[in-house]
Amino acid sequence: MDISADDFEALVEEALEALPEELTEQLDNLIFVVEDEPEDGSDTLGVYDGTALTERAAYGYGQLPDRIVLFQGPLSRMCASEDELYEEIWITLVHELGHYHGIEEEQLHELGWG
Repeated sequence: MDISADDFEALVEEALEALPEELTEQLDNLIFVVEDEPEDGSDTLGVYDGTALTERAAYGYGQLPDRIVLFQGPLSRMCASEDELYEEIWITLVHELGHYHGIEEEQLHELGWG
């Protein structure tokens, strides 16, 4: 699906607003970023880069914010409609927020968010 960067970011904002409060109420020092493509050329939809809440004992003052990065290229290529793209963005956000909360990849798959 072909979508402009502005329209894609609007879908991301809409999906962020629709996330369950349980996932968003403890957000601290976290930013959301949209990039065109993963650096490794893969079809990765998103990535969490940071220190999970479960490991934050060593988290220090002045540390750069954690990031959740969504990749517009892979997400938009896998979808045929804006509704499908919105759903994939939402699922990817939930998945990456799971990592932020310390949930491992295998458990996310078991929960249906993999």
